[in-house]
Amino acid sequence: MRTGPEMHALVERLYPFCRSITGDGVRQTLAVIGEHLPLDRYEVPSGTDVLDWTVPPEWNIRDAFVADSSGRRVIDFRKSNLHVVGYSVPVDRVVSLTELRTHLHTLPAQPSLIPYRTSYYSPTWGFCLAQDVLDTLPEGDYHVKIDSTLADGHLTYAEHVVPGEVSDEVLVSCHLCHPSLANDNLAGIAVAVALAQALAGEKPYYTYRFLFMPGTIGAIAWLARNSERIDQVKHGVVLACAGDRGSLTYKRSRRGDADIDRVFAHILKDKPHEIREFSPYGYDERQFCSPGFNLGIGSLTRTPYAGYPEYHTSADNPSFVDPDAMADTLDTLRTAFSVLDRNRRYVNLSPYGEPQLGKRGLYDSLGGRSDAKEAQLAMLWVLSLSDGDHSLLDIAERADLPFGAVAAAADALQAAGLLKE
Repeated sequence: MRTGPEMHALVERLYPFCRSITGDGVRQTLAVIGEHLPLDRYEVPSGTDVLDWTVPPEWNIRDAFVADSSGRRVIDFRKSNLHVVGYSVPVDRVVSLTELRTHLHTLPAQPSLIPYRTSYYSPTWGFCLAQDVLDTLPEGDYHVKIDSTLADGHLTYAEHVVPGEVSDEVLVSCHLCHPSLANDNLAGIAVAVALAQALAGEKPYYTYRFLFMPGTIGAIAWLARNSERIDQVKHGVVLACAGDRGSLTYKRSRRGDADIDRVFAHILKDKPHEIREFSPYGYDERQFCSPGFNLGIGSLTRTPYAGYPEYHTSADNPSFVDPDAMADTLDTLRTAFSVLDRNRRYVNLSPYGEPQLGKRGLYDSLGGRSDAKEAQLAMLWVLSLSDGDHSLLDIAERADLPFGAVAAAADALQAAGLLKE
């Protein structure tokens, strides 16, 4: 599953599931992901303390509606799972429209759309609907029913690992706690699945660990349960909003100059993009980058969260997600990780004066190639800065050359006996 249409098909398949931070919707989602990748699934019991948080009760929902006096469902969970406020407590009552209004959520500025709302940690109940629908409801009594459960259970998350040459890790993290939202949630999952499949066929240098888990509490639980191996995490990306038609946006890690920050700045400079500085608001990069962990993990999106009018509404549906955009996000990640995997430091074994490249066939091997001048310049830069302190990315940045040209030069020079790693 590595093409845009294949990724889009996965988005469409996952779209109907009612996900939250716990519950069977998460497990359904992981079961489908598990058809594409082998997963290790973990269950964290309700009531478990994880850092400064506690895993909440598990929430599941079977049905919900608001019906008028004739029994007609004017709000129907079966038509859209966005209609119910996430984590709503059970209710089965007849209420007046006046009382009902205190439990309804709309978007007056986008009157045809259903908003997405949750109440994970404050017990309440509510419904979301289009303002246009609310405006048609007559005064009277309404039957309100939410057939849900809040009980001891588990928070569920899963991992997929692509082994590398070394045990040092790159994390790729996706949240899966949103219900029917295609871009904010599912597009990132689909791209991550395709990326993991691609990396598995490339035998990467780093070990890549893919995390599929609920936002915030899932990342906090993972960090709490893996504190003894955090030092193995050298780089990472939080992936979300991966399928809209906007240009790419990279948000730096808290460090601001981590290797992953520099890699994305380097590879994105020749295409439309935006690079944002870190802020402690957003997706799970704020957990991975919290001061006690301070990991080199940034965030990649297309249009960032809350930056497009469809965000957290019923308009964020599969038709909003573009297969070509997902393919571009995937290609960008593969390019970034190829740079990360290939970034090494070398030592020039002939540092006294410039070594004669011609007698080693390094000039001749270039022939009449159109990029011969670039390749020659890359060799000279690699020789000049290969002192054990400069990485290939350092050299590419200083020389203003493509990383691929610098890496190819290092390969040629090493083969000729002029460099060692």
